Amino acid sequence: MAGNDLGSLLGSLLGGGGQAGGAGGGGNILGALLGALTGGGAGAQAAGGGGGNPLGGLLDMLTKSGLVDQAQSWVGTGENKAVTGAQIADALPNETLQKVADQAGVSPEHAADQIAQSLPQAVDKLTPDGSLPSGSLEDIIRQQKL
Repeated sequence: MAGNDLGSLLGSLLGGGGQAGGAGGGGNILGALLGALTGGGAGAQAAGGGGGNPLGGLLDMLTKSGLVDQAQSWVGTGENKAVTGAQIADALPNETLQKVADQAGVSPEHAADQIAQSLPQAVDKLTPDGSLPSGSLEDIIRQQKL
């Protein structure tokens, strides 16, 4: 399943090795989120999920919901600005957040909190040059060799 593969890759990227809890749990929840955005449904369409790299669509979703400063700080080379679980919950389609929560076995609120905690670091590491790379998300993660 794409979400599980992405979760393992993101867990490694975040230094958690895919373990439950901590950064690894964040990797798994981000993998579920990006898998949900890639896998279809309204959230995937809104995120431009057809291209195999939902990261740009996710950042666009966050930007359109008023989190432009935060999203730009994660991609840029400066300090990453924090985001709250409530802000993430407001930015994502309800069905996407519910799907992520179901896959992770947590409440939507807990899923949003985990995404808020892990997403800035993940985006920062996936955009080391201060710009959004092209290619599939899996390729981008592997290219970083983190």
